[in-house]
Amino acid sequence: MTDDLNWRVEDACFNAWPSPRQVIHGGWLMRFSGGSIRRVNSVNPLRGPRAEPAEVIDAAEKLYQSLVRGSIFRVPSIANEMESDLVERGYRFEGGSAVLYCDLKQRKAGSAAAAELCPEMTPGWLRESKRISGWSEEDHSAFTAMVASLVVPKAFTSVTMDGKIVAKAYGAISNGLLVLESVATDPDYRKRGLGQRVVGTLLDWAKDEGAAAACLQVLADNPPARALYASLGFDRELYSYHYRRKP
Repeated sequence: MTDDLNWRVEDACFNAWPSPRQVIHGGWLMRFSGGSIRRVNSVNPLRGPRAEPAEVIDAAEKLYQSLVRGSIFRVPSIANEMESDLVERGYRFEGGSAVLYCDLKQRKAGSAAAAELCPEMTPGWLRESKRISGWSEEDHSAFTAMVASLVVPKAFTSVTMDGKIVAKAYGAISNGLLVLESVATDPDYRKRGLGQRVVGTLLDWAKDEGAAAACLQVLADNPPARALYASLGFDRELYSYHYRRKP
């Protein structure tokens, strides 16, 4: 049961943050979106039988080199057979993260003020998302293309203060799971409960849409974010993952 849930979450996360350019090779998903966002520019294991790591690493390196990009591999704890080969080849550890889970069946509607909810990404949300997240033009373009590729039900939340969006997030529902993404608050407006508002509004929306649970990916060394999510019911860590990148 736990293993099935883990792979359901993996599938949902791929669907909630799709890559417009990708290749499937022997049970591994290679993503090539451009920019510096690792999730859509890395090699990921898929559920089921997978080709031997050495073969996949060789194939991936050739493809990334053909695009004049460095190779990045995402190594989840539920499928870490590539780890030793990557270490032997000099790939370095980065981006240790945890996958958290929240059961929505017991959730009661939030008592805090709701954030603004929109079924589509507005130009204002996109513009302020770039500012709050500090993205480069390349990352901003890659993010825009990724959102345009979303097929599953989605919603975007925001809080506006002083005439501008100061907190935002989006969520996508896949196979009964809400995946929370792009949660961020303007540094000048933190510690005001705005993160709880944008995330809580998405949790309520997803429950109304029939989702049974929610999940998200968070950097392991981000205590403020983990405290925020714990306060909203993300009290279970399913598994972890990290990246390996060749210098």
